[in-house]
Amino acid sequence: MVRTLKQKAPEPWKMERCHIVHPLNKSKPLDDGLAVYFKGPRSFTTEDIVELHLHSGRAIISSVLGALSQLPFCRPAEAGEFTRRAFLGGRLDLTQVEGLKDLINAETETQRRIAMVAAGGTVRAQYDDLRSGIIGCLANVEALIDFGEGEDIEEGVYDEARSRAQNLLARIQNHLQDHRRGEIIRSGVRLAIFGPPNAGKRTNLQAAQREAAIVTSVPGTTRDILELSLDIGGLPVIVSDTAGVRATDDLVESIGIDRARKAVQAADLSLCVLSLPDVLLHTPKGLCLHIPPALENLIKPDTLILFNKSDMASAEACKQALTLSGHTAWAVSLTTGQATPEFLTGFAEALQHRFNLNETELSGETPLITRERHRVHLESACRFLQAFLDTTPSDIVLAAEELRYAAQAVGKVSGLINVEDILDAVFKDFCIGK
Repeated sequence: MVRTLKQKAPEPWKMERCHIVHPLNKSKPLDDGLAVYFKGPRSFTTEDIVELHLHSGRAIISSVLGALSQLPFCRPAEAGEFTRRAFLGGRLDLTQVEGLKDLINAETETQRRIAMVAAGGTVRAQYDDLRSGIIGCLANVEALIDFGEGEDIEEGVYDEARSRAQNLLARIQNHLQDHRRGEIIRSGVRLAIFGPPNAGKRTNLQAAQREAAIVTSVPGTTRDILELSLDIGGLPVIVSDTAGVRATDDLVESIGIDRARKAVQAADLSLCVLSLPDVLLHTPKGLCLHIPPALENLIKPDTLILFNKSDMASAEACKQALTLSGHTAWAVSLTTGQATPEFLTGFAEALQHRFNLNETELSGETPLITRERHRVHLESACRFLQAFLDTTPSDIVLAAEELRYAAQAVGKVSGLINVEDILDAVFKDFCIGK
């Protein structure tokens, strides 16, 4: 199939120029390419692998695949099969497999950096350390079961195991108190944009240079929720642009408004867009903000506010509106572009602050939990560790079992024990041959 120009077998880990031929007709090359032979176990899968580097023409690839199909020992790889073989061969653990998948699917810089931490083995090392600590506690308890305190075992072993277990429990609990930031970033921050009709929500989308909606001066144009994905400050943001919220007798518009309310309540973050001339009112006591009653129960303390149409108000009025809002807010004109760059920059900074992403987490020193699967197993480990701490020394055999269960729970995160039931779920979404 592969015939090097030097007429010899490829040297391991060295790229060789070669003629790629059909096994049934070796006189006419299919392509003039390159081949690399990776000799196991020093390969991605720990098995012997040959990589063919071809010209990318469709006819060339088709003819080479056709030639490969004639070899009785060759077949197309199943989805994720190469990565699964790497896992089964011990090259990767489950956290690295998931990190590799996330790295392939990463759309933003933040997603890429978090995925690199997992794919590089930092998450694996963290969980291995936790599991080793629990097994160390278990070893102490098992020693007491086998020998008991006395001449063979020094005093205070059980108390030492309890102290170590308390520290491990605190570590895991602290790790779990991340407000699901890692999972949110991996799947995308869900942002709901809402406000009264004709306040400029659609124009806000177009400020991000994406034509996703019809913009008209007719209130109630939108009857449904539009979604699009954006990269804002390196963070993946899934924007839900909702129907204008107002009191209406229109049945179809009412359905859209109800969906808008649900989208805001389910979002990780919400941005209220208000028309500055409509909400900033002049009174005998001075300027005041009038929030439409239909929006009052949707605006929470952490809601971000964007005052649009600042070109129709004075600079002093804009400043007053920001002060009166009591929220993180900006005043812009999305039509003219006035202060729009400042808003986009400030919004990106607000996202970074809200999800508390810092260089320590992005560099992998304190890896984030990026999957619900990890969280479930860590929560189980916490329950078992707490059960061990609640067990009296007289029930030392039961205490040992709780530690064993805790070690198994942490081990399930990395796949260090039999987890056949979850392997298919991990590998099924890989592209064919990865």
